[in-house]
Amino acid sequence: MSRQTRITSKWIKTKLLEGSAALALHIPATRRLTAVTLGRMLSKHRMVYIKPVSGSCGIGVMRVDRAHGKWTVRDGVKRHVFPGYSALFRWIRTRIGREPYLVQRGIHVLRLGGRPIDYRVMIQKGRKVGWKVTGMAARVASPRKAVTNGSQGGSIYEARGLLRRTAGHSRASKLLSEFDRLAHATARRFDRAYPRIRELGLDIAVDRSKRSWIIEVNTRPDPCPFTKLPDRSMLRRIVSFARSYGRTYNLTCLKARRGSR
Repeated sequence: MSRQTRITSKWIKTKLLEGSAALALHIPATRRLTAVTLGRMLSKHRMVYIKPVSGSCGIGVMRVDRAHGKWTVRDGVKRHVFPGYSALFRWIRTRIGREPYLVQRGIHVLRLGGRPIDYRVMIQKGRKVGWKVTGMAARVASPRKAVTNGSQGGSIYEARGLLRRTAGHSRASKLLSEFDRLAHATARRFDRAYPRIRELGLDIAVDRSKRSWIIEVNTRPDPCPFTKLPDRSMLRRIVSFARSYGRTYNLTCLKARRGSR
């Protein structure tokens, strides 16, 4: 068992989750980025995301699409189109340099006004109560961006309300229960391998078939999204749990926005 409290490698975290048969069903196919793996993933899924092995805040994450004989990259608000795969991969290699990257199957997520949505689920370990889900918030990507992070200008909404708008009232309750179940299953996996970890932030997306996918797990999650919710009770609970294990947060969040009704 490791004494680490933070794991930066998305590859290590993905392999840990894939070790659970139940969780593996909710993990998009992920490979180390090479010319071969990217080509195969695009042939099979047509849309993928490439992301740094180590990184945060959505920095460096790009969406790659293959359609109508062309390859398109969405990098921030910029869009690059290539006539062939070789040209695409040369550009990617120039763009990322020597930094190791992963390629992940793209999920066609539910959207609000054409903008992708995902959900930040915060789970923390209290001294007496064990692992508890302390907050859920919806994140909607900034216009023309493929990532939902608040640090990239995303808008924050109350999770239940946005799920009802996009997935329907009856399905929303089931999805929220599933988010809770996935968070606890993830916490158990991490707790066994890294028993000193006290908090996790799961980024969960819902596809058009209303299936949940764990896009990423953060071992040092930023509570910034919860500062943008009208109801401050989740934020107070998160801060209280963190205080019990000695962590304090910077709650000045300038780039994330409060979602409009």
